[in-house]
Amino acid sequence: MASTAFKTYAKDHGGRVLLLFLLFLLALYEFATAGFSAFAIVCLAPILILTMLGAFRFRMLTFWGLMLINYVVQWKSMVLPQGIPVSLYNEGLQIILIALAIIDVKEAKFERTANIMLYTLLIWCGYCTLEVLNDTCGIGIDVGGWYTAARMMAYQLMYAFLVYILYITKPKILTNYLFVWGALSLFAVFWVWKQKNLGLTPAENSWLQTRGRSTHILSGGTLIRYFSVYSDAANFGIGIASTAVAFIIFTITSKITKHKIFYLIVALACVWGMFPSGTRTAIACLMAGLLSYIFLSKSIKIAIPFTIAFGLFVFMLAFTNIGNSNQSIRRMRSAFNKDDASANQRSINQEAMKKYMKEAPWGIGMNIGYQNVPANNKYTFMATVPPDSEYVFIWIHTGIIGITVFLICTAIMIIGACRIVFFKLQSPSLRGIGAGFCCAMIAQQLGGYGNQVLMQFPNCLIFYGGLSLVYALPYMEREWIEYEKEQLAIQEEKKRLKLEKKRASRV
Repeated sequence: MASTAFKTYAKDHGGRVLLLFLLFLLALYEFATAGFSAFAIVCLAPILILTMLGAFRFRMLTFWGLMLINYVVQWKSMVLPQGIPVSLYNEGLQIILIALAIIDVKEAKFERTANIMLYTLLIWCGYCTLEVLNDTCGIGIDVGGWYTAARMMAYQLMYAFLVYILYITKPKILTNYLFVWGALSLFAVFWVWKQKNLGLTPAENSWLQTRGRSTHILSGGTLIRYFSVYSDAANFGIGIASTAVAFIIFTITSKITKHKIFYLIVALACVWGMFPSGTRTAIACLMAGLLSYIFLSKSIKIAIPFTIAFGLFVFMLAFTNIGNSNQSIRRMRSAFNKDDASANQRSINQEAMKKYMKEAPWGIGMNIGYQNVPANNKYTFMATVPPDSEYVFIWIHTGIIGITVFLICTAIMIIGACRIVFFKLQSPSLRGIGAGFCCAMIAQQLGGYGNQVLMQFPNCLIFYGGLSLVYALPYMEREWIEYEKEQLAIQEEKKRLKLEKKRASRV
């Protein structure tokens, strides 16, 4: 009876039954031979196919889906199925979006990708590709391990660049993106408020009491560093500080009142959000980003009051005791204490690293860590010591040559973007958007000097993608000016109608 029913179903649905049956057998085979991870990937294959079919029809919806997933995937990783790399969700959507652009090459704006940022990223990705041959530790070449590290350290930067520059092509999409970014940032700030005032979820508390205990519970348990939807407090504090830099600049330069109000709310919320993180580097990131804007503003009217407000903020933290009753503010204020023991420990570790790195100019290799370096290996110390900084992490794994290539490429892409803002853009508000992206990236890079945050979720996509948009702004400036005129006309019409209604009510 069951056989007859199966034959009838197969006759009605054709090859789909056979395909699903073969996928089922493949999943069982992978589970038996390669474990749960491979089994899960095969089981996800139909979902991936359906996602791709849907993406063909709703491309921008797929792009907004990527923005959302990128922002919350690290948070949800605490409850997502184990064995599946967290980055797979993000990376899969990025590759789908890039593939769709290539398929529809006539409609895609590939001419916008030919810029200095693409060339520098190609150099960096090329160097990391050559690292597959690096066997400094003498433990053999692991192609799988190398790729895992290379896609997080290099290839995802290229994905971010391509996705943003190919899909944010019009002023309306750019404005929508700023609102989506702002809304996600507000959610992150709300969630850190919730953690602080209403408590952690069971999964968050479990992480805090285990992996995060030594770095997030301080002062004998009286100070907790909150991390919101990010991977840790440093990642959150620096990311939200860099976001604050961007939205402060957007607030200053936007001409549309409703946009200006929204940007101001996001900026103030993000500045507040730095403090529960207890990340002292966040203060330096905020300062660096805002100082950079004084140069890029090209306006004395903006630079003078901006400098005064910035100076008062720094003076309050560095030379007064205002807010000292708050434990989070006291910790932030310790960033100005040169004798702080924990802040100086990193320098001590780096001095020890230099002795080993003299003999490893190409680094110890990518994806080399405590799990695959024998205890008697010469570079065991380098594989196990906490890098504490993205730059130090890159230096350890790619050597003095690698970190030099990375820093030069980073400097070139940032200077190239600043040059566009300073010389090429004529619209003050569009120049403000470009300056916001540039200054946020400068803030984030400073954060990478102090903490391991550059390649983490959600920062990598947001800030490298944002910088790529600066290179696209000259292409949309004419449309932007027209779009802004339309919005200002609507704004003025609403004011006129409101004024007429007010006058009529007085009669």
